[in-house]
Amino acid sequence: MATQSETHSASTPESGGRETSGPDEDELLLAALLNGMDAALCAFDAEGVVTHWNREAERILGWTRADAVGRAGLAGWAVRPADADEVETRLLRPPGGAGRRVHEFALLTKSGGRVLVRTQATGMVAADGSSRGVYCAFSEVHAQVGLERSLALSEALLDDACWGAVLVDADLRPAVVNSYAARAFQRATRAELLGRPLGDVVEQGVEELEGALQHVLGQGATPAPAEIWVTLREATPPETPGPPGSAATRTDEGSGPASGGRAGQGGGSGGGPGKRGTAAVRRCWRSGFLRLDSPMAEEPVPLGVAWLFQDVTESKRAEQDAARLRFRGSQLHRAARASAECESPMEAAAVQLDFALVGFADHALLDLADPREGWPRDAGAGSDAAPRLLRAATAPVSSPGRVPPVEPSLASGIPVGYGEGHPAVQAYLRCGAVRASAGGPAPASWAAERRWPDGTAHALCTVLRARGRSLGIATFLRGASRAPFDRADAAYAEEVALRVAGAIDLAYAIR
Repeated sequence: MATQSETHSASTPESGGRETSGPDEDELLLAALLNGMDAALCAFDAEGVVTHWNREAERILGWTRADAVGRAGLAGWAVRPADADEVETRLLRPPGGAGRRVHEFALLTKSGGRVLVRTQATGMVAADGSSRGVYCAFSEVHAQVGLERSLALSEALLDDACWGAVLVDADLRPAVVNSYAARAFQRATRAELLGRPLGDVVEQGVEELEGALQHVLGQGATPAPAEIWVTLREATPPETPGPPGSAATRTDEGSGPASGGRAGQGGGSGGGPGKRGTAAVRRCWRSGFLRLDSPMAEEPVPLGVAWLFQDVTESKRAEQDAARLRFRGSQLHRAARASAECESPMEAAAVQLDFALVGFADHALLDLADPREGWPRDAGAGSDAAPRLLRAATAPVSSPGRVPPVEPSLASGIPVGYGEGHPAVQAYLRCGAVRASAGGPAPASWAAERRWPDGTAHALCTVLRARGRSLGIATFLRGASRAPFDRADAAYAEEVALRVAGAIDLAYAIR
């Protein structure tokens, strides 16, 4: 006759030929599950006798499994006698049903101390509806409160915080996005960003952003926030293209008393990236990065990166504008002091152009009206006659590989050959500033047709006014690698032109 253990291990028809585990294996499996839990757990039978006690309960209270299992209730050892009736009423004899109930009360440790715990008790009900006992999971209140506080903080950050919060996974794809971040990325819903590469929503700056995320994944959090400029992909209706090879020209309102206001404004814009109405929006985000490690692993395993950021574009642009104004004011002051030491007024005008180029433009051209046409000629807004302009000075004086066809000199009387639609001629006739750009990658013919140096992509022409008369044109040029001229640049160019015009007027008065 087979023994009891042989009977349990034998295969039966109901098991489909598979060996069934014996009671010893079930007890070992249950003990392993209980001892591997992160929460303390104890169980009571229908009479209130402790039947199970895991290692986490032993760690919190100090009572071993041998001390706890088999005791009737908690009175006298885990609970003070004065509190025993209330605790057993709430814990060991809960109302009928299998629902979970949460309680907080103090338990006694083996050393005689007290620990405030939060318990979750659930009754065990047999198939016939009778009570089989209660099992109870508990943990220290301060640990539970810390967990709940962490969860509440996460929910608050990922709700409507005043900064963006993006959780990026190990593949550098957004896994969780809050409302602020969705608005910053110019997306209607947060779901539009989930699981997508950052390159789908960021056009420029994505390499730097992904590099920062990879650094944090490998090395940990950065020591200080970083300010990252990004250009977002924004779906806007395409602009109506102009004729091939045409330049975008914009006329700014003149600041002199003889200003003719705006006239003949073209369809292009001289503004830099990030202006409204363009296909891309450039923003500055002050960003902080935190590596997220799994608390469940034995060794730190990065789950991703928490990216917190704020949009500081307006403040950064204000700082840049203030710094630019301070620098340009300093340049004007230095130019005035240097030109005061020049014996010739024309030399003083050239010095003004040299100082104006620093941080502003690549080239400057000084073209004056021909004195043989009845100089000085009273040209104001509304004049239709195109002037003959003579090259008087250039800055810088010489550039490698850029030899001027005709050396600057008024004595030769050779005109520069500008056509009627040239931006310099427009600025002279309108007594204002004119901005012009090649409109995309600068074609080689665009600069050559306008008698400008090779590689020119942006130009700013402003009239020279003195004693109510137009003396000529000062032209500032930039290459394709620089941003187009904007209104602040036009105002600075007009300030320089006023000082240059004063020197030129003095030169003609002396002559």
